[in-house]
Amino acid sequence: MSGTPAAAMSSVEKRVLYVAIVASFIAFLDGSVVNLALPAIGRELGGGLVVQQWVVDAYLLTLGALILVAGSLSDQFGRVRVLQWGLAGFTATSVLCGLAWSGESLIVARGLQGVAGALLVPSSLALIVTVFSGPAQSAAIGKWSAWTSGAIVAAPLLGGISVDVFTWRLIFFLNIVPAVAVWPALSRLRELDLGRLPGSTIDVRGTVLAVIGLGGIVYAFIERGSLGWGAPQVWLPLVIGLAGLAGFLLHERSTPAPMMPLRLFAIRNFGWGNIATTVIYGALNLGFFVLGLFLQQVAGLGATAAGFALLPSTLILLLLSARVGALSGRFGPRWFMTAGPLLCAAGFVMLLGVGLPLDYFGQVFPGMVVFGIGLAVTVAPLTAAILGAVDPEEAGIGSAVNNAVARIAGLVTIAFAGLITGPVITTAGLHGTAMVTAGLFIAGAVASAVGIRNPPREAVDSTGAGAA
Repeated sequence: MSGTPAAAMSSVEKRVLYVAIVASFIAFLDGSVVNLALPAIGRELGGGLVVQQWVVDAYLLTLGALILVAGSLSDQFGRVRVLQWGLAGFTATSVLCGLAWSGESLIVARGLQGVAGALLVPSSLALIVTVFSGPAQSAAIGKWSAWTSGAIVAAPLLGGISVDVFTWRLIFFLNIVPAVAVWPALSRLRELDLGRLPGSTIDVRGTVLAVIGLGGIVYAFIERGSLGWGAPQVWLPLVIGLAGLAGFLLHERSTPAPMMPLRLFAIRNFGWGNIATTVIYGALNLGFFVLGLFLQQVAGLGATAAGFALLPSTLILLLLSARVGALSGRFGPRWFMTAGPLLCAAGFVMLLGVGLPLDYFGQVFPGMVVFGIGLAVTVAPLTAAILGAVDPEEAGIGSAVNNAVARIAGLVTIAFAGLITGPVITTAGLHGTAMVTAGLFIAGAVASAVGIRNPPREAVDSTGAGAA
């Protein structure tokens, strides 16, 4: 198992990295691939903005709520086995999404797809943490982060081409291809699985409380736009959701086998890293959700053109993340996690110059370049800092907690989108969203600068040398 970035990867390491990237990529991709397809879905299935939001949020809700117990399942039943469950379920539910006959059926299918997606992410990242070590681990996390974060930004391009050239249904059927392609390599990794720990249990009550808590709150924020806070259909789910989250935290504090061990948050880099994750990934999801809709519904771009408009940041992320991950492994993550979000914020501030008629290269392109550099500087150090703070045997649940935080942050900020933009997307709404997004990125930079600590340089060097 390589410990330095320069060391040649073994066949097992190459297979692990390939499996981890593909499995996580399709899970992250489907969190945002529908964004530019939402107008087409609305035209065919109806339901207005509420259905459009729930097509996105149903997936993020189940993914975020169940990813914690998925991490526990991964540690107990074996990461490769859980990945196989997830891939099989993801393929089946993707077909259901593609065959949806109404807005309601698509929302249900998307919720089920999120359940399967929750099984993919913690196990894939835990495999990397287990197999790689030292600076090589940071470099591998950099490649993983590039592709998974790039999926969020590149998804609109895939969605746009599918809508403009074929049909929005294609974006779901395409999931079958990578799932089938990665299956043989995944099957050859079964020897990495360990037996189930004696006496281990699944936190079923915690799972139910998390789903009730998150579902009630997000449902209330989505319905608020059309019904108002005074409607029982809004405030009652909100109260139930808040009670569910309170019960969840109390239960996790007292249960001997929690799905989200609260003690992990007492570890400095893990706790502060997840605070940074909350605002950074909340900003990322909010910003691109509104920007994608603006480019189509206000600026008049086709879905494919809107996807290409967001592509520069993805290319920068793919080019730089592995290198930044390696540098973070050598010098520590703190200042990377501080500078990166500030650059992301600057990129969104530059969108304040966007107006009508749209001048892409003068108004959008520069901001996307600056944002892409910032995102590349952020994602790998952020992931490495959090997972480097927990014991390797807890990599599954540590990854699950961090990914749940990221997904839930995106879910909540998208639910808030209507409060910022109003019921209809406008240029002023985009400007307001850009400022809120920039503010969230700045908060992430502050949290990183204040809370994150670099490991002693000697420890980093000895880790890399000892593992080589």
